[in-house]
Amino acid sequence: MITDANGVPLAFTLTGGNRNDVTQLIPLLAAVPPVRGKRDRPRRRPDAAFADSGYDHDKYRRLALGIRLVIGRRKTEHGSGLGVHRWVVERAFAHLHHFRRLRIRWEIRDDIHEALLSPGCSLICWRRLSSLR
Repeated sequence: MITDANGVPLAFTLTGGNRNDVTQLIPLLAAVPPVRGKRDRPRRRPDAAFADSGYDHDKYRRLALGIRLVIGRRKTEHGSGLGVHRWVVERAFAHLHHFRRLRIRWEIRDDIHEALLSPGCSLICWRRLSSLR
């Protein structure tokens, strides 16, 4: 899942539990919708993306998608400094776990779980926007 700085989900992908996180970085970044920028020069991608050490691979560090990737290093001391940004994503996961059917995946078919995940993310967005009024 990719969220903005406030924890609002921007994109998600559903994969099996046996898939490596690194393989899902490109599809997840490609799923991010266009981001509004300045009036004359609208942006299409976010400026930066923060990822934990599960996405650490040299091939993806050199990736040029127009997004500055800040990825934690593997086999380093605890406290890479990304926890300052990572808690926003963990909070979004906690919001998704408030929905009973998303807390534990009981569905065998992935299309049903994805069909439940999409409105869950929409409700998080709606609640976040309604609290800003």
